[in-house]
Parts: sequence; C-alpha cells; structure tokens
Amino acid sequence: MLQGLYGSLDRDKPLIRLPFTDFAVGTVLLALTGLIACIVISLMFHFDESTYTHCQVPNYLPSISASISLVPERYIWRFCIGLHSAPRFLVAAAYFSFYRGRFAKSFPDMALSVLALIAALAENVGLLLLTYVSSTETYSVHKNGFITFAACSLLHMLITCRLWQVIKKFSLNPEEITSFRWKVRLFLFNVSFCLVAAYFFRRHNKYCEPIIYTLFALCEYLVVLSNMAFHMTAFWDFGNKEVMVTTPAEDKRY
Repeated sequence: MLQGLYGSLDRDKPLIRLPFTDFAVGTVLLALTGLIACIVISLMFHFDESTYTHCQVPNYLPSISASISLVPERYIWRFCIGLHSAPRFLVAAAYFSFYRGRFAKSFPDMALSVLALIAALAENVGLLLLTYVSSTETYSVHKNGFITFAACSLLHMLITCRLWQVIKKFSLNPEEITSFRWKVRLFLFNVSFCLVAAYFFRRHNKYCEPIIYTLFALCEYLVVLSNMAFHMTAFWDFGNKEVMVTTPAEDKRY
C-alpha cells in the first residue's frame, strides 16, 4: 500500500528540473570545452600536421577545421557537439515560442520569428555537418556545412537583433535591455571578424605570406567564440525559467 502511494507521488514530480541559466551555460560550455581541447591537443601533439598549409609558409595556429580533423581531436569534437546539438534545437524552439507570445498580432515580426527559427535550425544542422564530415574526409561536404553554418549564424543573429529591438521598445525589464545590448555588440563583433578572417584567408591564398594564416585562424577563433557568447545571452532571456522533464499525467478515476 505504501509502495503504491509513494509511487503515485513520485510520478507527479518532474524527472528532471534544471534552471534555464544552468541549461544555457552547460550547452555553451560543451562546445567551448571541445573547441579548446581540440586546439590545445593539436598544438601540443600535432603541431606540424595541424598548422601545415599548401603554401608551406610559417604558421603557428591551426584553423578550426584542421584541429577537428585529426585523431583524437575529431572524436572529442564530435562527442561535445553531439551532446550540444540537442539542447540547441530545444533553445531554438523555446525562442520561437517566446516570439509567438510577443508578436502574435504583428505579422511582419511573426514572419521574422519563423525565419529566425529556420535560421537557428539550419545553423545547427550546418554545425553538425561540418563536425561529422571532416575536411580530410569529404572536403566539399565539409565546406558546404561550414558555409551553411556561417551564413545561417549571421542571418539568425541579425534577425534576433531586429526582434529584440522591437521588444526593447515596449519593455522595462532591465535584463531584456541588457540582453539586447549584448546581442548587438556581439553581432557587430562577429560580422567584423568574419570580414577580417575572409580578408586574411584570401590574402593567404593569393600571396602565401608568412603568419597571415595564423591571423586568419585567430580571427576564426574570435568569430566562433562570439557566436557562442551570442547564444549565451539566453541566460538573460530565460533567467526565471526552468527546463523540466516530466511523465505524462495519468487519467484518474474515482
């Protein structure tokens, strides 16, 4: 009898209950840990292979694609991104639900919310593609995955900044205002270093100058880190929310 009573009470409790702030930080830390681990291991144990370029000029930093294509780095990266991807899909859905509540009566903003959702999903799919197909395996697939990730990332950040500009106009919540300001700063930072990275990459391929590819790799790190920081702003957006996993409520008959 006691077993049945306590079993019923346990079923009413959430299986998992986690503050959204911890959920957001943990999700970003998975990708950050994987990135740092791969770069450090590449520099310590695979320096020549990871920093090699077709120009054969001095280079002191591996590109992200080079550092995640070696062993065991590729398996560390795949493990971290595999765990990181599922929460990213959940966060994209959470943002869409949030926007739908805010912009239900505004068709243009609602349309942008749908586009933001599509961009977020495509960004994550592009990241998975470039992660699980390394540049040394099928370069064209890896390249297309990277292009999808980079383009959809910029599009997602741009739309998000636009939507939060509207939210800020009608919000007195200091956390939402702080979130908007950091989103804009990180977006501008990300775009700036995307352009600088593209410049160094083109210059390296055209002139084969020493150190230029190192500068490209450094800019690439900053682009990815600013992207992670942008997603971390969910810390403010859902600070009072929780992620819960529960069992379906059972019908009760009396």
